[in-house]
Amino acid sequence: MFKGASAINLDAKGRIAIPTRYREPLLSAHEGKLVITVDIQANCLLIYPADEWSLIEAKLLKLSDTQPTERALKRMLLGYAHEIEMDSNGRLLLPPPLRQYAQLDKKAMLVGQLNKFELWDEAQWQAQIQSAQDVIRSEDLAANERLADFSL
Repeated sequence: MFKGASAINLDAKGRIAIPTRYREPLLSAHEGKLVITVDIQANCLLIYPADEWSLIEAKLLKLSDTQPTERALKRMLLGYAHEIEMDSNGRLLLPPPLRQYAQLDKKAMLVGQLNKFELWDEAQWQAQIQSAQDVIRSEDLAANERLADFSL
């Protein structure tokens, strides 16, 4: 399971280095094989171990090709999806269309989300964190049925 936010850099070739603490689990459990695609709700990328992505594909397969919203969802997620593999130095080459979608330049944030990573432009990550804090502070979490029993 992946957690934590790591500041990383993109090199001139559009590669990122996966932080050391994630490399061994990705290699041993997933052979370094990943799938990267766009997040349909934010300007970031989603990076899944290949076996986790297969669960997403199974869900996408059940969606309609004739219902416009479902078809659009499939087009976005599958159209941008790329199979990638970590190189011997723990790096991933990000395809240019994905870098463009997430507006990635040099500084980025790799954020663990249990079964996947989010990859953000650093400035957009900071803005998103501020927005998330504002939402959480303005909500009555106890009024949200799914969060009513959540505590730290």
